[in-house]
Amino acid sequence: MALNIYLVRHGKTVWNLEGRLQGSGDSPLVEEGIEGAKKAGRALKEVKFAAAYSSMQKRAQDTANYILAENNDKNIPHFHHFGLNEFDFGLWEGTKSVDLHSNDEYWTMKKTPAEYRAETNGGETYEDLYNRVINVFNQIAQLHQANENVLIVAHGMTLTVLTAVLRGLHWSECRDETKHSFVINTAINRAVIEHGKAELVEFTRTGPLA
Repeated sequence: MALNIYLVRHGKTVWNLEGRLQGSGDSPLVEEGIEGAKKAGRALKEVKFAAAYSSMQKRAQDTANYILAENNDKNIPHFHHFGLNEFDFGLWEGTKSVDLHSNDEYWTMKKTPAEYRAETNGGETYEDLYNRVINVFNQIAQLHQANENVLIVAHGMTLTVLTAVLRGLHWSECRDETKHSFVINTAINRAVIEHGKAELVEFTRTGPLA
């Protein structure tokens, strides 16, 4: 039997709609985000989760709570972990993406992760993000048995890096659109861990379970 880890990005927020870099900041879910979380919850309602994990950020915690509220089991424990937090954009937090289009380092961040040093904003690098998210993913996996299901609710950059690596890519390839794509809000992704090997078997599913 394999361990199944379901990975879901939080629902859409005010800053998502405004096109702002959210990162380690936070803004509330909008109605579309709440409905997206409930839809994901209905798609997963028959999955028997041993536990749920979300970041320390309210948008992820709220999304997880909406998902869990739809589950047939109303007693699933829900934990929070800093390692699941979103990419820290430093001084760019809350800035609209369009206002950074003249900044060369912004485009380095968007296109070539291996070269991004966060020198302009003092935030995290992709390697920083990769190290903390893969560490917490492995920690969570080690806490559970091979026949269990686990829910993780996190963030766009966090899950885009993680799912790229689970597909067998290097973290620096996570923004290469010929190899991977950005994780969308409330889409369901699933990783399977068997015999110590983790593999992404579903990516950005938005419909019900097969």
